Amino acid sequence: MVSSTPPNPTASIIVIGNEVLSGRTQDANIKYIATRLGELGIVLREVRIIPDIIEMIVRTVNEMRASYDHVFTTGGIGPTHDDITSECIAAAFGVAWVKQPQVWARMEAHYPPGQFNAARQRMATMPAGAVIIENGHIAPGFSMGNVHVMAGVPAIMRLMFEALAPQLQGGAAIISDAVHSNDLREGDLAAGLSAIQDRYTALDIGSYPYFRNNVVGVTIVAKGIDAAQVRAAIEEVQELFRSLGAEPIAGEAAG
Repeated sequence: MVSSTPPNPTASIIVIGNEVLSGRTQDANIKYIATRLGELGIVLREVRIIPDIIEMIVRTVNEMRASYDHVFTTGGIGPTHDDITSECIAAAFGVAWVKQPQVWARMEAHYPPGQFNAARQRMATMPAGAVIIENGHIAPGFSMGNVHVMAGVPAIMRLMFEALAPQLQGGAAIISDAVHSNDLREGDLAAGLSAIQDRYTALDIGSYPYFRNNVVGVTIVAKGIDAAQVRAAIEEVQELFRSLGAEPIAGEAAG
């Protein structure tokens, strides 16, 4: 079953920061962005986690913006020496890294005399032509073309994303449904599940094994933009479970 609906816009996420790669910081932004993109009808196709290295940031941004409709970066727009994302975006687009007049004036007025120092001024310096992404705090993120540059701090990133969301070109909302069983293993249903995926080529059907509280099972999730197809595919998965002597349980496994 192939849908005639035009394909949804695509997206990628670039997580920038040595602290994530070192294990010192656990990323908390990917899941939020991925979930919200699905609601907006934008398909997340790729996530990369890269270090604070100028050449790698510039190369990755240019690769991603040429490949996807939207690119979201998180991290590296603070005041310290390793916050280099903003200047790297300027280099990727081949534009100057300059004072953003509106942000500069706002930050200069916000801080007491002498406290709008060189470090804080970095947060008011952006690629020429950048469009501000507000967040309710003093230093905003920004967009350059299809690249949206946001903070790494989850609470601030979420504010930025929600300010940006109404401006994003999306498509039909991505719908998901799930079923699980505590009586099956992936190997038990692999062949039958593959046949179902072949019948629903417009859907993404994923298999996710789990081991929780000494219970081993598997969750099957179907995603797509056609609610009827998603529901029909899950119903076929339920029948597959029953044919293998397992009881299907609606939704994803808890925990």
